[in-house]
Amino acid sequence: MKIYDISQEVFSCAVYPGDPQPERERLSATEKGDLYNLTAFSMCAHNGTHIDAPFHFLADGKTVEQMNLALFVGDCYVVRHSGEVTAADAATILKRAEGIPRILIAGPATVTAEAAEVFANGGICLLGNESQTVGPESGPMQVHKMLLSQNIVLLEGVVLTAVTEGKY
Repeated sequence: MKIYDISQEVFSCAVYPGDPQPERERLSATEKGDLYNLTAFSMCAHNGTHIDAPFHFLADGKTVEQMNLALFVGDCYVVRHSGEVTAADAATILKRAEGIPRILIAGPATVTAEAAEVFANGGICLLGNESQTVGPESGPMQVHKMLLSQNIVLLEGVVLTAVTEGKY
């Protein structure tokens, strides 16, 4: 079995516009004569590869620790797409996935509200993409609310360059 690491490196990761970049501070170092190496870091939970729990946009939505881990583990379907994902594109993706409940979109894709509605009604439990937001950066709220209100986990900022289209 081949395992793909689809996560970004933390300190060089992409961040959503306006979010702070992760920072690290070396507190002690053996090369300076300290007994051990110790690093402190700070970052926004929205940096790099991350999930959006329903609480991200829904005041009464589940927080990360309240989510069922089974949503994150299991079969997924990777599809490549560039540009806006339309409702027709979303329907085609769901058809190609053949009932697989986790969809990962590789490439510079933006899920439109119309596509989000198709995905929200499509029986999936997770939707992932390579950008830092599933919806358009200029107005992501509508797409997020449509998907999160249906308890669809959003996995944003994944790295799928080494992953070909298909079932995993």
